[in-house]
Amino acid sequence: MGCGNLFYSLLITFSAALITYNIIISANAPLKQELPGPSRSSITVDPIIKMPLERSSGGAAGTHSKKRLFHTAVTASDSVYNTWQCRVMYYWFKKFKNEPGSEMGGFTRILHSGKSDKYMDEIPTFVANPLPAGMDQGYIVLNRPWAFVQWLQQADIKEEYVLMSEPDHIIVKPIPNLSRDGFGAAFPFFYIEPKKYESILRKYFPVEKGPITNIDPIGNSPVIVGKDSLKKIAPTWMNISLAMKKDRETDKAFGWVLEMYAYAVSSALHGVTNILYKDFMIQPPWDTEVGKKFIIHYTYGCDYDMKGKLTYGKIGEWRFDKRSYDHVAPPKNLPMPPPGVPESVVTLVKMVNEATSNIPNWGS
Repeated sequence: MGCGNLFYSLLITFSAALITYNIIISANAPLKQELPGPSRSSITVDPIIKMPLERSSGGAAGTHSKKRLFHTAVTASDSVYNTWQCRVMYYWFKKFKNEPGSEMGGFTRILHSGKSDKYMDEIPTFVANPLPAGMDQGYIVLNRPWAFVQWLQQADIKEEYVLMSEPDHIIVKPIPNLSRDGFGAAFPFFYIEPKKYESILRKYFPVEKGPITNIDPIGNSPVIVGKDSLKKIAPTWMNISLAMKKDRETDKAFGWVLEMYAYAVSSALHGVTNILYKDFMIQPPWDTEVGKKFIIHYTYGCDYDMKGKLTYGKIGEWRFDKRSYDHVAPPKNLPMPPPGVPESVVTLVKMVNEATSNIPNWGS
């Protein structure tokens, strides 16, 4: 027992020293790395590309006739809040995994608490160490890139692609591999604006790396990317996230989306360009129809009066907000929204209710 404790203490000490070293390097010098992947300057297509869902059978496209499976990875803490979301997400992952059109392979919850929990048998889980105490400066999302680094280095990942997802994602239909020809596939976020913050981003993406438009308006999720590319991106993503958090100007400018900018910069540094796929997901209540989308991201609260009118910014007579369940899982059979509420919100509540009704020992 004493030897085990000593080894663990040494491991944590070494990890903390390594991360601290990486912060210093990232904050004070350009990243000197081999940057694989296609040159952005050779891309002449429109940055918003609708992905073809039909497979072509001729020429080089014939290589797509074989399934290109991707592994779905979700980072999470061991909080009640993250845990119930992961359980709901995994329920729907299993429902669609083997449906026609799916290229969904394995699934891993990357648990960055440093210890097992009671859901290890329910959800395939990799336990990652959190950052050393205080290093996240209260911004727990900084554990995400560090957790991915550990998972990519230590886990046996069978698939050649990875979908980075989040606990508050619900899969609404089978997901094909949307990436193509060395490009990742990512959802474009309207609030990720590299051009607007060029002066800040040049601290991390120097002029010699190309125009600031090489940085895609994305976060790390949802993104489907080649596993080998992600293995190169992840350490850079970790270093830049920590360096950005350490820099007062950057931290103030980016706030809660800092880690998203860090991933976008890291992807660009490694020459991994992303197809910006708007149909990847919807975000109720702003997106009102499910349509051809693959994921519902319920990051925003949904508040309505009993006539079905949105009362955003004011608690509605009817509401669904994940933050209402930060310390306790939502009960089974949540009340359905009133008539007039958009399809996206109705679908979200129906899917949460189905999951909670069928997941064993819900609420325990």
